[in-house]
Amino acid sequence: MPVHEHLHVQLASTDICRDAHRTTQWAITWRKSTASNPSGNCVELAELADGDIALRNSRFPTGPVLVGTRDAVAAFLRAARSGEFDDLGG
Repeated sequence: MPVHEHLHVQLASTDICRDAHRTTQWAITWRKSTASNPSGNCVELAELADGDIALRNSRFPTGPVLVGTRDAVAAFLRAARSGEFDDLGG
């Protein structure tokens, strides 16, 4: 299953809600790898209250967020680990 069919961009405030169309809000705890560099150029992930996973660029904490199911994010991580995107790294 292609990852792009399951991850979507969310343009809501990334610290308080998952869906811009809902009025329900909850706190999100962001985490990043301990191997992240100190320049702040990192990917952060957070588990949402409904079980979906959010991903964002740590340099833009109020910017867009990718949101996907746990399975879609797991598929993306497997593909990244296997080198499927290595040609995009330059």
